[in-house]
Amino acid sequence: MRRGAGGGRRKLSSQILVSQVSILLAVVLVGFALFARQERHQLDRQYMDEALQIAQTVADTPEVKGCIEFPSADCDGTLQDIANRIQDDTRTDYVVIVDADRVRHTHPNPGLVGRRIEETALVTRPEVRFDHGSVGESVNGRVPLYSRLDPGERIGQVSVGRKVTDVATIFSGQLPIYAAWFGVALAVGALASYVLARRLKTRTFGLELDEIARLLQEREAVLHGIREGMIAFDRAGRVTMVNDEARRLLGLPMFGGVGGFLDAVVPPGRLRDVLSGEIEGQDQVVLTDDHYLTVNRMPVTLAGRPHGAVVTLRDRTELSGLLRELDSVTSLTDALRAQQHEFSNRMHTVAGLLELGETEEALRYLTDLSGAEAAFAESVRARIAPPVLVGLILAKAAVAGERGVELELTEDTWLGDTPDKVQALTTILGNLIDNAFDAVSGPGVAVGKPGRVLVGIVEDDDGITVRVADNGPGIPAGAAEMVFTDGYTTKPDTGSMRRGLGLALVHRLVQRLGGTITASEGPGAVFTVRLRARPV
Repeated sequence: MRRGAGGGRRKLSSQILVSQVSILLAVVLVGFALFARQERHQLDRQYMDEALQIAQTVADTPEVKGCIEFPSADCDGTLQDIANRIQDDTRTDYVVIVDADRVRHTHPNPGLVGRRIEETALVTRPEVRFDHGSVGESVNGRVPLYSRLDPGERIGQVSVGRKVTDVATIFSGQLPIYAAWFGVALAVGALASYVLARRLKTRTFGLELDEIARLLQEREAVLHGIREGMIAFDRAGRVTMVNDEARRLLGLPMFGGVGGFLDAVVPPGRLRDVLSGEIEGQDQVVLTDDHYLTVNRMPVTLAGRPHGAVVTLRDRTELSGLLRELDSVTSLTDALRAQQHEFSNRMHTVAGLLELGETEEALRYLTDLSGAEAAFAESVRARIAPPVLVGLILAKAAVAGERGVELELTEDTWLGDTPDKVQALTTILGNLIDNAFDAVSGPGVAVGKPGRVLVGIVEDDDGITVRVADNGPGIPAGAAEMVFTDGYTTKPDTGSMRRGLGLALVHRLVQRLGGTITASEGPGAVFTVRLRARPV
């Protein structure tokens, strides 16, 4: 499918291979040309230096000096024999001996012997050059020829050369060796390019450039478009990716966190333990100061090798609030239902007494009931000033009556009007009393033993102390701190409402207000909350 989508375009590995081989070929060719040029220059220089040395040797020969300084009829033959012998021994193309009048005494072409050279002056010191003479272009070395009697007198010159075509032939014979070395270098480079292209293809999972770019665009669109938070870690625990929702939920800076370790991004606590995988499990509940999160951590494995982990965070703050409100409404409904049920029972009792004609007994029964309820309500109102808390306790008392639980206030209970803490106290008391009801009426409670919940609210100059005690099975040893952890519970979930959040919410609320909360261990749990008079 990728081939069809890409049309006739080459694959990424092929493009890389062709590009690298082309570059290698161009480099090798340019390098070979420069190397060949340098080698040819060095070879020309080498033969020029050899020609110069040969010419100097000829100029230092006594027979040559004697024949030039004192010419005779046999000298030309002698000089030509010497020149021919040197040409054969040194494989040069010519040895030309010239006298002071610029007349040749030796030459490979006999027709030029006895003729003047074209140069108007003889050399005064040894020199090398390219010579375009009668034998063709050659590399040439020339030296002055001095007298034997007067070493300072120039009596001629000696010129030795080799044709450029011969030098080129020698150079051409060496080129295949150089070409072989460059060919080996090109082959090794091409093989390395092929291996690199294959490795790159493997590392990119066979994807082409346009596919990689499209995947990156799609990834960015998906990551920053979803409503769930996502944070990814590599094998070393470094943060490799964070989307906008995760930054919002974790309180991370907009452009920070990526590349750092989790310890430097998230403060110590349950949240960091869940993100790092120290706490395992699906749908882990984590409470932060602002959010109620459901966290899932999944390891990433590719080709059987671990590559890190991906963590998703779902914000359930709004849903949790709605469920808590629903739970509050349910509790209120239960209280009203309990009151209605109790009211119906009492009306039936009164109706039965009236039907039997026991009017005085019915009146006495109603008087006792109204007096007991009025006494409890009046006792609560006398000790607790905020009406909201009074209503909460009376509603919980109705629920307690239906569940067969005794709800009592301690003798030292007293709370004045504290409007700044009414909402917090309502949340704290409601959760602690509900947990106490569950503890004394749930599994583990001795049969026939009546449940009893004791509530105390004491205000003094330093603050407010709330204490809720029950006679249930209590908290296991060593779990006094764990009960305030998000999601910790010994009770099963009820419908969509997750357990283990009430005490965690109370704990965070108390901490936010600068207070403390403690729990006793062993049978009969006692929760004590201390709120300071002035928040720290």
